[in-house]
Amino acid sequence: MIFSLRRPDTGPEQEWNREILEAVHCLPEGDEFAAAVDAELPDIPKQARKTLREWRGRNDSLRLYQAVYVGVRLGELGISHIHAHFAGMAARTAYWIRKFFGVSYSVTVHANDIFAPNNFPIDLAQILCSADQIVTVSDFGVGYLRDRFPHTADRIHRVYNGIELHDFEPAGFESPPLIVSVGRLISKKGFDVLIDACAILRERDLEFRCEIIGEGPLEQELQTRIRQRNVTEQVRLSGPKTQREIIKTLSNATVFALPCRVDPDGAMDNLPTVIMEAMAAALPVISTDVGGIREMVVDGETGFLVRKNNPMATAEAISRFIRDTDVARLFGQRGRDRATHLFSIQDNVRALRQIIA
Repeated sequence: MIFSLRRPDTGPEQEWNREILEAVHCLPEGDEFAAAVDAELPDIPKQARKTLREWRGRNDSLRLYQAVYVGVRLGELGISHIHAHFAGMAARTAYWIRKFFGVSYSVTVHANDIFAPNNFPIDLAQILCSADQIVTVSDFGVGYLRDRFPHTADRIHRVYNGIELHDFEPAGFESPPLIVSVGRLISKKGFDVLIDACAILRERDLEFRCEIIGEGPLEQELQTRIRQRNVTEQVRLSGPKTQREIIKTLSNATVFALPCRVDPDGAMDNLPTVIMEAMAAALPVISTDVGGIREMVVDGETGFLVRKNNPMATAEAISRFIRDTDVARLFGQRGRDRATHLFSIQDNVRALRQIIA
């Protein structure tokens, strides 16, 4: 059973696994949710009712009521342990489910939820201290958490995210060369650096195309930058795409570039799924040494790790691959072999199940 605290945002229609979708229970909203929780209150433990009264109107009190709704149903289903992804609202709800109903939980933490956590009454330290097991998606993340929360060190594990490798076909390296990048249009992705790098490539009279897939708050700013750098014929913001469309675009590309950075508030990527997808498509990858990216991209073998916030270094790395597709193919095949070894969804889910068990 999968409980979803929010309904998914609208966006490109995705081809989700039907069997998984049938296992998802989305919490009701608005008056329907309030009525459902009110009906449960007389039957929950006295201490839980007391806590609800004390927290009424406080910041994030909704998580307590969600905990009541989910906790009652867990009891009906005979479920005694839950797993939450991200140390965000799901983990805070799991924290209260444990307090109210004694249901244990484990949590997988990812990136901003640990590098730049929001300020909530139930904070990251409380979530991790209360969890039975803590999974993070990179060795970098393991070291980061053990340094910050040494008392939880023996409960922290690394399990890489995984993908369905067979969904990806080796890239065709079409001409003119296509540079692809994918991600939410936010600062930490470094898309402004990529646009500036493309301007350098244009000034060198190199023939190429660049497609940036995604949506986000910086869309207009990036579009303005494309015009200002005079690369409107080379660089395109193509908006969000379905997974199948992304896979198709990767199969037509020559190189994948994601020049990540660390934001002033500490926000950064950890193990970007789009990089492992590009590796599965046998594309060479250009990125930076941020978070766990070094665990994905072997510098000089499967791609290049360039200096952060450096359009010139990014352009130099890209030019290596668009000038010589034989080198691009060699690096890309090494990356696909590495992805097969590290990022198989079957292997990584098996490892996660063993930790939770």
